[in-house]
Amino acid sequence: MERTIQKKLSVGGGSWITVDVYGEPDAPGLVVVPGAMSDAHAWQGVATAVDAWPSVAVVNRRGRAPSGPLTGAYSLRMEVEDLGVVLDEFDGANALFGWSYGGLIALLAADDRPLRHVIAYEPVTRPFGRHVLPDLKAAEEKADWDTTVEIVNQRISGFDAAHVEALRADRGTWATLRRLSMPAHAELAALNAAPRPDAMARRADRVDLIIGQSNRGTAPYGTSFDDVRQRVPHAEVHELPGQGHLAHLQAPTELGHLLNDLATARHR
Repeated sequence: MERTIQKKLSVGGGSWITVDVYGEPDAPGLVVVPGAMSDAHAWQGVATAVDAWPSVAVVNRRGRAPSGPLTGAYSLRMEVEDLGVVLDEFDGANALFGWSYGGLIALLAADDRPLRHVIAYEPVTRPFGRHVLPDLKAAEEKADWDTTVEIVNQRISGFDAAHVEALRADRGTWATLRRLSMPAHAELAALNAAPRPDAMARRADRVDLIIGQSNRGTAPYGTSFDDVRQRVPHAEVHELPGQGHLAHLQAPTELGHLLNDLATARHR
């Protein structure tokens, strides 16, 4: 489906968020919450591959244009409250999907309110990336976004130097990564400062957790996934063959089709 409108929602405290809506704007559908180093635009390929719901609403979380700033009061709880504003706006939403940090936000939202269906792709939880917080802070203070991108890709995600250099060689891609890295320290600090709950998504009727086949049992995403899984014992687990953490960029159609399958399975 194609994008039809973009909504701007006030979240108070001098900030706001935008939501890209695909399909029928007033029809109940799927709400998507991207994670760190990502924005709503990066999920266009997945949103256009989804057809099991009449609409897909992709949240552009605060800290990335055209949404507003993180603000000095930023926290994980604030992210959950922002998502609450979106869910109030799209009060007929049939399902909520989150990726990585967005997956954690989605699962926590299902503690705040009853939700029919929550899906999370490799959600992360504390301790995650805590070892790089001092270096991310130093890079942020210098506005050294090249170093921030390098830290995220090599010291958190585990990619090698050749992978980073390949990204750097594409000027457009590198410029986008620099821009998306600006909230990285604040988001990672917020994730690690929040208390880790014993259980999540307690008010969801159904929870599906997805992991990329390449990350099964491996740090950091596979091990964090296993940690989250223990806290959502009623969830069903699914594997996306041949993929890792960046399936929304490397295999958006396959990920979109898996989401379609999960929507269909819900109604069987």
